[in-house]
Amino acid sequence: MDYRDSVDLSDSHIQRGSGGGGRGGRMALGGGVGGVVLMLLVVFVGPSLGINVSDLLGSGGSQNTQGAAGQGDSLEHCRQKDVNVNTNRECRWALYDKVVQDYWSKAKSNYSYGTMKLFSGTTSTACGVGQTEMGPFYCSGDSTVYIDDSYVGQLLKQLGASGGDAAELYIVAHEYGHHIQNLDGTMRSVRRGTGADSQQVRLELQADCYSGVVFNQIMKDSSSPIKTVSKDDLLRIADAARSVGDDHIQKQQGGFVNPESWTHGSSEQRQRWLSVGFDSGNPSSCNTFDTQDL
Repeated sequence: MDYRDSVDLSDSHIQRGSGGGGRGGRMALGGGVGGVVLMLLVVFVGPSLGINVSDLLGSGGSQNTQGAAGQGDSLEHCRQKDVNVNTNRECRWALYDKVVQDYWSKAKSNYSYGTMKLFSGTTSTACGVGQTEMGPFYCSGDSTVYIDDSYVGQLLKQLGASGGDAAELYIVAHEYGHHIQNLDGTMRSVRRGTGADSQQVRLELQADCYSGVVFNQIMKDSSSPIKTVSKDDLLRIADAARSVGDDHIQKQQGGFVNPESWTHGSSEQRQRWLSVGFDSGNPSSCNTFDTQDL
């Protein structure tokens, strides 16, 4: 993706998280990438397939258990009116936050802004302790997307994805899709469970669809901080969706494909609903709960 040389990120809702943590009873959902791997894969898929998640994550995961407590809010330089994302690469996360929430604030009446927190190691959330190995996730208790920005690229690579900025934005847009589901009440009405046709899978596919809608609107918006989205970027987005399919992860771990244990959908399903959102550019097309054809 190409960015404009000067971007106003002063209204970005991005922070650095703090270390520590506590207990939380609210819902936390992963799905862009890492939530598939640990937060739900361990609970539903791992035991049934004998998958050792540490084998997938490898020894390269962050070992910093102190979180970002010592860093303070080091993103103040990103929340400025004149930011060059090309030279301040860390600030691209603030840009991702801005473009996604700018779209939803226009598309959804009475939109309530969420927050994105970057962290390393562990961080406290209203849903409990967030860890690097969970990958990106959304916590409904504090309406916050949590991402270890130093680890996302590595995790995408381990899952066999091409990666890149467009893949990162797909992750952010997916997690904010869960924020929309939280605001709409969809998240609270979903019955927990697994399976290719489960409500849990439908929830994740809808978030993928919302992500596609956001990309459609970014490409139409001549004033977007993202100047261009190339064909290669679109291929990277589709590849990222493929890499986080439940069947792909099961195959990668040397296990058999077990649709009954799916929590996020197959690679084909995730790519399909991403495409539905992108092709339509309309959130109403993301009717994963109203169709028998997932």
